[in-house]
Amino acid sequence: MDLKGKIAIVTGGSRGIGKAIALALGEAGAQVIVNYNQSAESAEAVAQAVSGQAVQADISTDAGCQSLISAAEALGGLDIMVNNAGITRDGLMPRMRDEDWVDVLETNLGGTFRMCRAASMLMMRQRRGSIINITSVSGVRGNAGQTNYSASKAAIAGMTRSLAKELARRNVRVNCIAPGFVETDMVKVMDPRVVEAAKKAIPMRRLAQPEEIASVVCFLASDLSSYVTGQEWVVDGGMSA
Repeated sequence: MDLKGKIAIVTGGSRGIGKAIALALGEAGAQVIVNYNQSAESAEAVAQAVSGQAVQADISTDAGCQSLISAAEALGGLDIMVNNAGITRDGLMPRMRDEDWVDVLETNLGGTFRMCRAASMLMMRQRRGSIINITSVSGVRGNAGQTNYSASKAAIAGMTRSLAKELARRNVRVNCIAPGFVETDMVKVMDPRVVEAAKKAIPMRRLAQPEEIASVVCFLASDLSSYVTGQEWVVDGGMSA
């Protein structure tokens, strides 16, 4: 998966899955723009590791999205757009506040929409590019306490399929990846009993490593997937099978 000469943007690239994606793209040869909103120090460390650059931008605004596109244009264009940034505001629906619903939908779905819109305009002019949206197994099979998060991720999958049909004739591919339970810093502070219960529900009996999600991103970013578009790749160890 040779990505030499490719220019990539990874939103939410300072930690977790986003960090692993940025590092993997950089190791494959891409020039990586690591987007962050608040975690400046972490983003700078990731960017330095891949000889890339960290760019602060709030993707919930058009101005923030455009600043990322401008950073890519300054490097020569945009070949890979990875929409990874997202938030959770978990809670059972009967007790969920309106702001928890709105914040999750606006950040996860709205932010991905804005970045897709901005990236697609540039990629259509170039007549090349790969957009990869990170969804979730929660959007595939649902999850109690995450109606807002599940709704946002399922909607991104639908948007991915529609956008893929719009851009295919311009040689721009659009796919998404639905990770299952991934071993990140968030998991490390969880109740070990909850984590063990989750493992038992996964046929492979283990959590995913962030790098295992990143490797699928690299495949979809590369020419090896040149005839793949409009698909949701579920990477969950068989949990949703």
